[in-house]
Parts: sequence; structure tokens; C-alpha cells
Amino acid sequence: VQLQASGGGLVQAGGSLRLSCAASGLTFSNYAVGWFRQAPGKEREFVAAIRRSLTMYFYASSVKGRFTISRDNAKSMVYLQMNSLKPEDTAVYYCAASQRNWAASVLQTMGSYDYWGQGTLVTVSS
Repeated sequence: VQLQASGGGLVQAGGSLRLSCAASGLTFSNYAVGWFRQAPGKEREFVAAIRRSLTMYFYASSVKGRFTISRDNAKSMVYLQMNSLKPEDTAVYYCAASQRNWAASVLQTMGSYDYWGQGTLVTVSS
């Protein structure tokens, strides 16, 4: 199983980026998918998750209204559209897949995920 995150880069505050995560080696439509991030010196934290159904998604309060998670099961892809970026969004962003297509409280937990990508760095300058 591989999850390949891409799309990170350097952007000014207020700008936008779209992260992509390509999955292979698994039946993608059977997995919920989440994005997490880890800023320098901080613990990894939940950002967003989307369930298998495509119609149920969850966001951390810090990104709600600015970030949008989506998926394309036909392409085995998940996306994170990030708008109105802030310097505090600077982090390495990771995508992860979980067979636990359950409630938000589960999908916000790192331990609920079975597979992880390698991360992509997002840097937001002020």
C-alpha cells in the first residue's frame, strides 16, 4: 500500500494551495481518508477527514471554512484545498487511510489509521 502526498510549497499568507494524495495497493473506496499536519516542534494534529461515502467530512476547528477535503474514488485520489492560508498553517501535511469508516471522534485520532503517506511541506510566509 502506498499513499503519495504532493502539492506542498511556499505561499504567502492569504494564498491557496491544493494538496493531493494518490493511493495505490488498496481498494480505495473502502477506506476513510484523513489529512494530518505536524508543525516544527509540535505534535501531529488532525486537519480533515472524509468518509467512504464522500458526503460526510470533518474538519479541525482551526481550518473549518478555509480548507475543503474531497476525494475521487475512481482515481484513488484525495485532495485538500487550502484557502486563506495563515503562517500557523505551516507544517508537513500527511494523508492517511483508515478502514474505520466511523464517527468524527474516531477519524480525528491518529491511531485509527492503517496507512500513512510520506508528507508534503507547506510553508506560509507572512
